Amino acid sequence: MRSPENEIIEQIRKGDVRKYAALVDRHKDRAFTLAFRLVQDREEAEELVQDAFTRAYRSLEQFRGDAKFSTWLYRIVYNLCMTRVTRRKTRPESLDRYEAETHHERFVDDDEPGIDEQMENEDFKNIILEEVNRLPEPYRAAVALFYLQEMSYDEMTNVLQLPLGTVKTNLFRARNLLRERMSIRLKGEMA
Repeated sequence: MRSPENEIIEQIRKGDVRKYAALVDRHKDRAFTLAFRLVQDREEAEELVQDAFTRAYRSLEQFRGDAKFSTWLYRIVYNLCMTRVTRRKTRPESLDRYEAETHHERFVDDDEPGIDEQMENEDFKNIILEEVNRLPEPYRAAVALFYLQEMSYDEMTNVLQLPLGTVKTNLFRARNLLRERMSIRLKGEMA
């Protein structure tokens, strides 16, 4: 049985290019979240996602359907982001940009806790985001795909093009590093 996405892709291949908007709408938010986590710059992430959707559209004939469209698309996003990050490493990074980006994104709780609890939750989430953003790239990518994109290990191996063991190791090490850094930060905050 064919997936609804494969049906849409088949219609696009037959000339109904307007159907591509449905794929974009379905995946744009998660693609942006992934890009933002990897490049840590809102404007760059938007540009890279737009480029990824353009490349995916141009390469749609090569999509075989072995994996889900989302996995294929996120691989394109990931590759574009890694190219950008690699190029950026030759330039010094501004601390002002890092601080602005880590404090820019906010979470909203579904429950309506008191203002003190909201501020504590907000502070804790910001600390976690800061620590995730400080992770080395392979670990940050693993965390972003697993927790934010909610991908399975198999999907992650397709996107990252790494063996399953490496993906699991990167995620394990990322968790341990986050746990260690959070423990140090929280002890520092309590002192």
